[in-house]
Amino acid sequence: MFNNKKLLLASGLLVLAGSANAAYEFKLTDKDSITFGGYIKVDGRYVDGDVGYRDFWIGGGASGEDKSQIKFFANETRFNTKYVHGDVTGFIEMDFYGGSGNEIISNSYNPRIRHATIKYKNILVGQTWTTFMNTSSLAETADFGGPHVGESFVRNTQFRYSNGGFQVSLENPESYGGDPSEDSVPDFIAKYTFKGDWGNVSVAGLARQLNTLGGETESALGVSVAGRIKTTGKDDFRFFAATGNLGRYVGTVAATDLVGEEAEDSTSFMAAYRHFWSEGVRSTVFYGNTTTDLSDRDRSHWGVNLIKNYTPKLSFGAEFGQYTVDDQDADSIYAQVFAKYVL
Repeated sequence: MFNNKKLLLASGLLVLAGSANAAYEFKLTDKDSITFGGYIKVDGRYVDGDVGYRDFWIGGGASGEDKSQIKFFANETRFNTKYVHGDVTGFIEMDFYGGSGNEIISNSYNPRIRHATIKYKNILVGQTWTTFMNTSSLAETADFGGPHVGESFVRNTQFRYSNGGFQVSLENPESYGGDPSEDSVPDFIAKYTFKGDWGNVSVAGLARQLNTLGGETESALGVSVAGRIKTTGKDDFRFFAATGNLGRYVGTVAATDLVGEEAEDSTSFMAAYRHFWSEGVRSTVFYGNTTTDLSDRDRSHWGVNLIKNYTPKLSFGAEFGQYTVDDQDADSIYAQVFAKYVL
């Protein structure tokens, strides 16, 4: 029995998944396995303008100071582990955006939990991407997450039920811009995803109860449509569009849930086209935008990149783009290069 397990472990070292996020799988028994994955990514980024330097753009405002800055970093590097025992799957993923390092002493950064879930058959519990998202619609970019400002990019702790293309979840509430200490009703999300050889399209609905600083409650509703559509060859078109009382679910701080005693209305959209110049060389051009009603915000991000795989696991890329805060008449351009090795 011991020798058989040793053979299974040794053979597991040679098992590689074929996707872009390939992983090493160790078969322990017929029902048990452990999979290790992730990637190492090193970035160089230059930013020039009056929005202010960030390692990646979110939907925030301008700094008011026109300046330029260059930085090299490896924080996006991540690792994950999947544990399978029959119908039960546990998944943990961490990266290194959890704390500020010190360039003078050690340049160390703290790991942070991205995902921590338990899945049993059709039930999932734990922290992961909100059900409101369609992760396949995210653009391939050098900037971490790409056009955050025009997409849903939220991880929540949740209870989710899935059946075919249908998903429904109860997720952690947070009255952003209000009084979250009074939150007593979970966010409710339902989504249906249509899939085929052509790609996929999802339709999602969001219902929440928000608590204001004045002690009142506000109902919040939102809808989204998102997907990835195959076009010619290996090319694809990715998109996200949403409207309603979306708040923290879109734009990554571009909109708050509440402005004063009222729920904010916002509209967000993102579009990205990926073209393969050859088998290992590709480019994505993308644009994202969020506008709000009460706070009158208007934030956008566009970019274009070129990425080349030198081996199935090793890629290098470059990206140029601009982040704009139209409501403050501010913008910054950026240029970024990276090296990425998928584990």
